Amino acid sequence: MGRGKIEIKRIENLNNRQVTYSKRKNGLIKKTKEIAVLCDAKAVVIIVPLSGKIHEYCSAPLADILDQYHRETRKRLWDPHHETLSNEIERIKRENDSMQIKLRQLKGEDITPLKPKELICLEDALANGLAGVRDKQTEKIDGMRENGKMMEEEHNYLKFILRQQEIAMQQQHMTMENNTREIENGYHQQRENHEYNLHMPLTFNMQPI
Repeated sequence: MGRGKIEIKRIENLNNRQVTYSKRKNGLIKKTKEIAVLCDAKAVVIIVPLSGKIHEYCSAPLADILDQYHRETRKRLWDPHHETLSNEIERIKRENDSMQIKLRQLKGEDITPLKPKELICLEDALANGLAGVRDKQTEKIDGMRENGKMMEEEHNYLKFILRQQEIAMQQQHMTMENNTREIENGYHQQRENHEYNLHMPLTFNMQPI
């Protein structure tokens, strides 16, 4: 008795779905290999599951197969903009590699293959870089000195203002003490005069008759 027909629809159970994917993925790749060998054909299969882990098989270099596909069908699997971006990325990678090599050479590494002329250019670049660093260092030091001078002048000015305030407060205190002393002296003098008047004998002026 033959197997019943399986309904093709999404498998809801996650475990069953993963098991089915693994079996059918292996079967599909196996059939692709067989047709490539048996029929001397170029075959490509690419499987992208929801997990994102790509499985593929190519019987020949993928770039060659894609180029032939473009020529035969006059269809492109990506637009020129993407190809331009890819070329730009490759250019940046090459520039980065070149800069990494130059950086190592500036550190004195990997300079054995360099020719005398290249070594002279490298020496000039180091000298120019060192001069630039020294200029920047001198500029920073001069700036720090200028800032220090300004801070010192501001500190002296604040000390002067503080000293003037102290002098003003001392003068004000002395003035208050003098005023208090004068008031006290005046009070005592007035009291002494009053007491003197109280103790003076009474005198009568006799008028002639």
